[in-house]
Amino acid sequence: MTVTEITSILEELAPLPLAEEFDNVGLLVGNASMEVTGILITLDTLEEVVEEAIDRKCNLIISFHPILFKGLKRITGATYVERVVTRAIENRIAIYSMHTALDNVPGGVSGKMCQVLGLQKTRILMPRSGMIKKLVTYVPEEARDTLLEKLFTAGAGHLGNYSHCSFVSPGTGSFLPEDGAKPAVGTPGNLERAAEAQIHITYRADREGAVLNALFEHHPYEEVAYEVTTLENRYDHTGMGMIGELPEPMAGRDFLKLLSTRFNCPCIRHTRLPDTPLKSVAVLGGSGAFAIGAARAAGADILITADVKYHQFFQAEGQLVIADIGHYETEQFTKNLLAEYLSEKIPNFAISLSETKTNPINYF
Repeated sequence: MTVTEITSILEELAPLPLAEEFDNVGLLVGNASMEVTGILITLDTLEEVVEEAIDRKCNLIISFHPILFKGLKRITGATYVERVVTRAIENRIAIYSMHTALDNVPGGVSGKMCQVLGLQKTRILMPRSGMIKKLVTYVPEEARDTLLEKLFTAGAGHLGNYSHCSFVSPGTGSFLPEDGAKPAVGTPGNLERAAEAQIHITYRADREGAVLNALFEHHPYEEVAYEVTTLENRYDHTGMGMIGELPEPMAGRDFLKLLSTRFNCPCIRHTRLPDTPLKSVAVLGGSGAFAIGAARAAGADILITADVKYHQFFQAEGQLVIADIGHYETEQFTKNLLAEYLSEKIPNFAISLSETKTNPINYF
């Protein structure tokens, strides 16, 4: 299998267009058409990880965090980033990152945290808006079903747990082909009226390229009449963080003990624990202080995240517990998530979890 074939499988789980605008995801180093001999999965691509890939004969590193956030003006080996890129290129090793694309899907980083904690009734904490687009087009009645099927195959009409969703209304279209036109119906210079179907169909924004390609390829008209609108509807199946419930309410100290054990946390920074038991739990892997307000509004009893600053802890307002368990700790199971996913999709392929501990933080 090539790098592209493997990364295409990963993008079925976490489409790259779902990544945040600041992020740098996708294939960062290497040749997309290269045949892959082995895959090494890591949280961070450090020099030790590249050496591990060389030793294990893996020429594709799948790294959650991108090694390149900004463009390099020079590659002299002065920084660890430059040395990683140089060593990877020298040994024909490709590096691919998913980062916030994986943060924004239910089965991603925060979803894995929910699984580790055994949360139930989980849902996206901060659903995205502007993720749904609506296509309206007009097609001859006899071509309606064929075009709809092609649009469905391209990903349109599929939102949440429903597929093949559309609305069709009959009507009459008019057009006058001018000189140079090659109409599928009618003749140049003559006004034509045709029985047409008006199709309304929605799709997720990251599927737009495939949907429009299907429209243009399979619509019978030379000039396709269509409209695309971005909807402000909230899309509950994409977004940052997750929220769910514990099977049974737990006292604050007991839950922190569980949290420490499940995530192997040497230290938990947290706000004051309430006298009442905890039931509703919000999680957001990595730097998640921006979700404090959303967790509070969603009625969470506790938010588990990382990189919370001193003054941000005050945003709890006494309404929920903020628990900072560490950046690495919240994301550590991402490697397992990706390994399990790929092993299911390509069971006969060599997939390895990196044994290099990439957490730069030590506790005394």
